[in-house]
Amino acid sequence: MEDVVLVVGVGACEDAPVEEVLGLVRDTVREAGLSEGAVAELATVDVKGAEPGIVGAAARLGVPLVTYTAAELSDVTVPNPTARSRAAVGTPSVAEAAALRGGGELLVPKRKSAPAGRPAMATCAVAARPRGTAAASFDLRHHGDAEVRDDGADLTDLAVNVRSDTPPAWLKELIAASLDDLAAYPDGREAREAVAARHGLAPDRVLLTAGAAEAFVLLARALKVRHPYVVHPQFTEPEAALRDAGHEVGRVLLREEDGFRLDPAAVPEEADLVVVGNPTNPTSVLHPAASIAQLARPGRVLVVDEAFMDAVPGEREALAGRTDVPGLVVLRSLTKTWGLAGLRIGYVLADPETIGALAQAQPLWPVSTPALVAARACVGPRALAEAGHAAHRVASDRTHLLAGLAELAPLGVRVVGPAEGPFLLVRVPGAAAAGVRERLRGRGFAVRRGDTFPGLGPDWVRLAVRDRGTSSEFLVALAGVLRG
Repeated sequence: MEDVVLVVGVGACEDAPVEEVLGLVRDTVREAGLSEGAVAELATVDVKGAEPGIVGAAARLGVPLVTYTAAELSDVTVPNPTARSRAAVGTPSVAEAAALRGGGELLVPKRKSAPAGRPAMATCAVAARPRGTAAASFDLRHHGDAEVRDDGADLTDLAVNVRSDTPPAWLKELIAASLDDLAAYPDGREAREAVAARHGLAPDRVLLTAGAAEAFVLLARALKVRHPYVVHPQFTEPEAALRDAGHEVGRVLLREEDGFRLDPAAVPEEADLVVVGNPTNPTSVLHPAASIAQLARPGRVLVVDEAFMDAVPGEREALAGRTDVPGLVVLRSLTKTWGLAGLRIGYVLADPETIGALAQAQPLWPVSTPALVAARACVGPRALAEAGHAAHRVASDRTHLLAGLAELAPLGVRVVGPAEGPFLLVRVPGAAAAGVRERLRGRGFAVRRGDTFPGLGPDWVRLAVRDRGTSSEFLVALAGVLRG
């Protein structure tokens, strides 16, 4: 089954509860011995495409909802046709026809929900299609660095969210001086104490890691959770790490029409681990800390990825340092603002019990001596002041880029806003199909494709905020590509 994905056809009566539709889909997939994580899309007839139960089930599963007209479904041969279905919506079986409309093999024929004491309100059927033919085949391990390597092209990098012209000279000198101590095993105590002091915490609430990516792996392996959910669109490594550790991962998809803003009520109550970014990569949305805190529950781990929070002036809406939110785990990275992606340094802030569980999953000496020196330096007063100035500079440069993109609105360019991170999420017509990204490469610019983020499609790109001169050159190139 590794080369196929599952497409679930669904039908539902008017006002069918989302719990009934979702429960039927999940039970059907699991009882057939299939993985919920392999479900790539829900499909139905267009007149049912707005039913709250179906829409909600797709959102809770974190997959797109694909609709077909009755005419498109009426020609599909199904094993269990009914005259009632044909009379009601014009197709002999909504669930089976919708599952098979895009091709593939029917694995589970039509099944009905079985609520206690009343008739069924939902049906579903499951088909398998070759991987890559369904809407939600996301490459979770694709990252921005892939856009600027491999082909040897000399490109201006707008794909990677690391601040340009970093690390600064003073930080390079400190790191270089640490090389004299490489013969000794790393000792992270001073760096850990420095990070704890920076956030007003005790050292037993801090774990140093080889970047935030390692922290996601530790969380996936060390924590005993049964129903992890990731809020998308966001950095895909948390979900990839959870899946690699054997977890079935639920997705909560934030909607473009809502500005990709967090609705705490969209996260299912069953979730015992929730991952959300703030500000979120790639949307650049800064969620209110109060909204994120609403996700906390007894028995739930709430993971907040604040890798870009130090790029927000004043670190508004930060939860780092808070000890009053139950189950809170905050991840920070020092690689983005300080240009240390190649050194790998970040940290976790959580209660001592969680920190202890994560530490047990780490190998010995996980953070190198140069990285420890960098960590201690980057949380000191001088560095914090410099980071604060850089955040204001990024905000000013972002305003310039936003103004230029606004002038391209007549060409179909749309930007998610208000943006608060050092990057922008931009909708560009034909970003994949018409080759906009490829033509931008021809003009010397690399941008991050958006279709590897669950919840986005091929017409999205992410742009790192650079200095005004670079942005102005890019805007000229983008205008030329779109008009060409």
